[in-house]
Amino acid sequence: MALLENKVAYVSGGGSGIGRAVAEAYAREGAKVVVSDINVEHGEETVNVIKQNGGEAFFVKGDSSSAMDNKHMVEVTVSKYGRLDVACNNAGMGGPAKPTGEYAPDAWDKVIALNLNGVFYACRYQLEQMEKNGGGNIVNIASIHGQVAAPLSPAYTASKHGVVGLTKNIAAEYAQKNIRCNAVGPGYIETALLKDNLNKDAMNAVAAKAPMNRLGSAEEIAELVLFLSSEKSSFTTGSYIIADGGYTAI
Repeated sequence: MALLENKVAYVSGGGSGIGRAVAEAYAREGAKVVVSDINVEHGEETVNVIKQNGGEAFFVKGDSSSAMDNKHMVEVTVSKYGRLDVACNNAGMGGPAKPTGEYAPDAWDKVIALNLNGVFYACRYQLEQMEKNGGGNIVNIASIHGQVAAPLSPAYTASKHGVVGLTKNIAAEYAQKNIRCNAVGPGYIETALLKDNLNKDAMNAVAAKAPMNRLGSAEEIAELVLFLSSEKSSFTTGSYIIADGGYTAI
């Protein structure tokens, strides 16, 4: 049997990168997948890829930094499929590169709104529904910078540390309600976001910081998310698992 057979799964930021890879992995393993993204074209592309490969999915546009949009996304999921079993809260952003003493307050607010508040809003309404289901499973996408600094990215670092803390709190609160919650900390992954912001030399320099001397792939992160989303990890909750090619090991 497929790992997520008969499950209903939700992925935010599912239009590209890690989110798309997670959505495809969920569908491959038998889940009905709800793909959310603020970019309609990208989100619908993910759904089309899943359907072309024989999976089931539909798209719902949503701003993950909005509490009401997160509530709506759960409502739409339940209206379509009757329940919500698995959620991967992936949507996020990097923000501008500035030292903390020069960081614009509005830039701080924007990063925190999506990366931290958005994850809280998502979990808030997902947990409410999962309790009604009698159980569920949440995977929050943090970062290696939920553990170590990202100089010139104070909002990003603070938000990802916050996601790790929120994940642990949820795990402790809901462990006896058949709801698990874990966080994944990707290192530097070869996605469009990275390619659009770094030239080839900069990408090579980033890759060289990890002992593996390469960037990770979105699919490698998706496989870890899939494991945490399935019963293969049934005794794992409150964990923060890093996949970074050894970056944080040295």
